[in-house]
Amino acid sequence: MVEIKKNFDYTVFISGMTHEGQGVGRIDNFPIFIDGAILEEKVEIKIIKVNKSYAYGKLISIVEASKERVKPFCEVYDRCGGCSLQHMTYEAQLSFKTNTVKEALKRIGRFENIIVHDTLGMHSELNASEKSQSGHRPFNYRNKAQYPVGEVNNQAVTGFYAKRSHRIIESDVCGIQDVASNEIRKVFKEFLIEKNISTYNEIEGKGLVRHLVTRVGFRTGEIMVVVVLNGKDLPFKDQLVSSLVSRVQAIKSVFLNVNTNNTNVILGDKNIKIYGDDVITDYIGKYKFRISPLSFFQVNPIQTEVLYAKALEYAGLTGSEVVFDLYCGIGTISLFLSQKAKKVYGVEVIEDAVADARKNAQLNGVDNVEFIAGEVEKVIPQVKADVVVIDPPRKGCDEALLEHLVKMEPDRIVYVSCNPATLARDLMYLVERGYRVEQVQPVDMFPWTGCVECVVLLTNLTSK
Repeated sequence: MVEIKKNFDYTVFISGMTHEGQGVGRIDNFPIFIDGAILEEKVEIKIIKVNKSYAYGKLISIVEASKERVKPFCEVYDRCGGCSLQHMTYEAQLSFKTNTVKEALKRIGRFENIIVHDTLGMHSELNASEKSQSGHRPFNYRNKAQYPVGEVNNQAVTGFYAKRSHRIIESDVCGIQDVASNEIRKVFKEFLIEKNISTYNEIEGKGLVRHLVTRVGFRTGEIMVVVVLNGKDLPFKDQLVSSLVSRVQAIKSVFLNVNTNNTNVILGDKNIKIYGDDVITDYIGKYKFRISPLSFFQVNPIQTEVLYAKALEYAGLTGSEVVFDLYCGIGTISLFLSQKAKKVYGVEVIEDAVADARKNAQLNGVDNVEFIAGEVEKVIPQVKADVVVIDPPRKGCDEALLEHLVKMEPDRIVYVSCNPATLARDLMYLVERGYRVEQVQPVDMFPWTGCVECVVLLTNLTSK
């Protein structure tokens, strides 16, 4: 067997890809993970780390390129940790995400013959030359940006974290953020430098400004700015507001968010409004939503409509069903379901989100939805559920919740997932207890990244 040595160069053929988008090459069957390499390419690499059963390589040059390779559109793509697939055509990314879902279901859930549809992509209108070079290229789709703030060479910087680190990479433009967010970041950085305001050092736990967060209503055009502080006030905040609203007139509210905890969690619990309205609003489909600084709201509103439409289709509602929406957040899916259900119960452990959900139902004149705050297994009413929709965080569902879900005996379960691995695990649990996976629909909510969302339909075999 060839000994794999650190700092040595090798030529490898890329025979696979990880779920994060790394190319996988092998030397005498010893796997090597390589950022920026594409399936079926031959590449020259330098080994940068060797573990007992695998190694990491740095891409040096491409000996034989894939036909799916394109030039990344971002100047800091090779350093920033935000996007990992810019070197692939968009069509190749969609295929990669479909295969990622299939592999997770097979490897983790041991599912062999499930119907997994092609990933539903996001397509923007471009000129003919761009389309001929690399197909559809969706840009500026994120309605929320979270910029870490720090210091480099004694000067404030804002940007995004480098891959697998908390080192900040600066760039004047991010191609997946809304254009207004890019401009707000520039204004904020100028303010920090001009006023010589301290920035947070997470190792020492000192310094004032931690993050800049922007939220944009794509349909309304309304913008919220949140400055996250390791403290209770921001010097010269009035000048900051003046600079922001003069440069970006669509800004409707500015908040200070207090987070003095030693944590990777970006936002703290306390918000202090220093300008404008308490919330901004935006639409998903025909429904209008109030968005506060702490609200969870899908970051790609265009694809959210695609995702929710598929969830509504899979729910198969006729107007007579009682539906439960677990992990309902501020009620986005619940309101979509309400248009074809007899009654919808939305359950969410975060009380502020439930308060927002109730306001959103009232805002839209929806009266067949009831929102309940608390843990699912403790607060669900003793009512027969015809359909249950679950949209958990990346860690998936706790086993206690899945156990309670099975006891509810719904005819159909619609599982919305942002993590194919935990999805496969949870589906295996449900299948072992009387449910059948009918079909899986991946949806590309995050172009240029390795992330993929899925909507899954399960039916209850014991109720037939």
